[in-house]
Amino acid sequence: MYTRRTVPPTLIATFLAGACAPADQSAVAEYGSPDEAVPAIIPVSSFFDNPEIAGAQISPDGEWLSYLKAYEGKLNVFAKRIGSDEEIQLTDDTERPVTGYFWAIDASKILYVQDKGGNENFHIYAVPVDGTATPEARDLTPYDGVRAQIFAVPTDAPDRILVGLNRRNPQVFDAYWLDLESGDLTMVAENPGRHGGYLIDHELRVRVALGQNAEGGSDIFARDDEASEWRLVASYPPDENVNPIQFHKDNRRLYISSDHGDVDLSGLVLMDLATGETEEVERDPSGEVDFGSAIFSNVTDELIGTAYVADTTRIYFRDDDWASDFAKLRAVHAGSPNVNSSTLDERTFVVSFNDPIDPGATYLFDRDSGDTEFLFRPRPWLEGKGLADMQPVSYQARDGLTIHGYLTTPRGMPAEDLPMILVVHGGPWARDTWGYQPEVQLLANRGYAVLQINYRGSTGYGKSFLNAAVGEWAGAMHDDLVDGVEWAVAEGIADPERVGIYGGSYGGYATLVGLTFTPEVFACGLDYVGPSSLVTLIESFPAYWRPFLEGTFYRHVGDPADVDDLEDMQARSPLNFVGQIEDPIMIVQGANDPRVTQRESDQMAIALRDRGIPVTYLLAENEGHGFANADNRMALYRSMEVFFGDCLGGRVDPDVDPAVQAQIDALTVDVDRLTLPEATSEQQ
Repeated sequence: MYTRRTVPPTLIATFLAGACAPADQSAVAEYGSPDEAVPAIIPVSSFFDNPEIAGAQISPDGEWLSYLKAYEGKLNVFAKRIGSDEEIQLTDDTERPVTGYFWAIDASKILYVQDKGGNENFHIYAVPVDGTATPEARDLTPYDGVRAQIFAVPTDAPDRILVGLNRRNPQVFDAYWLDLESGDLTMVAENPGRHGGYLIDHELRVRVALGQNAEGGSDIFARDDEASEWRLVASYPPDENVNPIQFHKDNRRLYISSDHGDVDLSGLVLMDLATGETEEVERDPSGEVDFGSAIFSNVTDELIGTAYVADTTRIYFRDDDWASDFAKLRAVHAGSPNVNSSTLDERTFVVSFNDPIDPGATYLFDRDSGDTEFLFRPRPWLEGKGLADMQPVSYQARDGLTIHGYLTTPRGMPAEDLPMILVVHGGPWARDTWGYQPEVQLLANRGYAVLQINYRGSTGYGKSFLNAAVGEWAGAMHDDLVDGVEWAVAEGIADPERVGIYGGSYGGYATLVGLTFTPEVFACGLDYVGPSSLVTLIESFPAYWRPFLEGTFYRHVGDPADVDDLEDMQARSPLNFVGQIEDPIMIVQGANDPRVTQRESDQMAIALRDRGIPVTYLLAENEGHGFANADNRMALYRSMEVFFGDCLGGRVDPDVDPAVQAQIDALTVDVDRLTLPEATSEQQ
């Protein structure tokens, strides 16, 4: 199950998904049933400082175990031979943490992507693995102002990977084979302007492209070989969601997820690329949610399983051996087993378990013997500390729509009349899932009920649910959140006088909407990289988002170039209603954020200041859309702890690390001296 071919990226990235891996329904506990004394306060650093060790992977040949550890405060890649305790350091980045990496198929090198300060102009780096001293990382895409994407890592071509670069045109990504030794690029698909991703067949030919048409719908293109012209195979309207996944082993048909036609929930179908005809493979056997993901064997190219994310994740295996192996894994540890990596022959796995109360326990699993070897816990200091269970919940919105979400209540306390924080996920085309989430656990440990809501527009609940959010930013989408608060109050869980709201990206926008449009509901709010104006948000988007706005932001929010849309967007922008804010507010921003630029937070802070409304503003000069550096994360969440403690009365750790307080001081903006930067050329 080693990654052979990757699914093309979505046409436009969600703001801040932040979703954790799911788990099985059997692990869910009921809320409101305290079974022990209230746990002691867990330091912020236990959740948000660097893990002791994380992200383990086994090399394709089974010789090496690699993992992430801190070096001079930043996560870097280390490795050791299987069966040996001798560790080698592979990267030594002291400016930005390495948060993800993968092995070259021949196991000769580690590959990873890295940007500068969160600007999302990712470069692809390679470091050799030869057992010697820390090697020098080599930038394989050393082009300023260019973003690299990885389209495919084929097992049959260990010397190259398929990448996308917007080097020729900042708005589009052409497909290239990247030689991992020389760094040479060979273009194999020049993007005509609206292709969002590419797929290779089993003969390593780039033969499928996913695009967006001028109406905002999806197009699937194919070609017989790389010398042929692209031809349109199928076109879909904006209210349908169709995504290519992988070629069938016959190289004639394509697996796609689709909700096309007279269906609401998407399913897995096979498309004949010659005719465009489709045949259904599978839909959710429980009829609850969209198709989630397909699991393929890279040894046989067979479809071996499917997964669906409902309240928790359900996996259906089509192969008895795989089903038996996963049954063995489920007996090893609570939560859901996630295969982080495997050897090329798929006989040895690195498996971690997602469990709200014991996160990330990682094992080595030998399929031939059935044996498991415990490797590590990323944060061993959390074991036995009384983390809180997460419970799936649902309720009826005011218009009758069923809304799903998750409730976490403090361990050892009755779920009655609690201060509550509504944590709103980003995207908005994403969703919350069951599992370990450090923000949630921090807040629950401090005595808050935490409610997470998959409001309309969240993914996974069918196209009607997704399309119910069109034109509803600060409208029905926000009503769903308020209805969730009212549900928690009616259930006796939440104290209506002590409800706060917090979220990142779209969740930050929802926070600002909550404090401006419904100040009577919330006692305070924390906006993390959230847009304050829908107009300046869209005007400042990166160039590579521009070809795909019709089906996303223009359709859901509006086009500021359209007079009618502009008026509506102004009416849904919290910046224009600052005078209605009655409660404490905190704003957090990364200076290099390309999605929600610093202007969004600056202009909100200035508007609050000019109206005499107190505001706390943290700005990190070396961050983008969310904080990657541990020192900034700890400053953020310590500030959050104090902010909500002052407002809602939750517990606050009486001890604070002087280094964390110093970082808070360094990030805090003097809003009295704040001026709005001049608009960029793209904003004018």
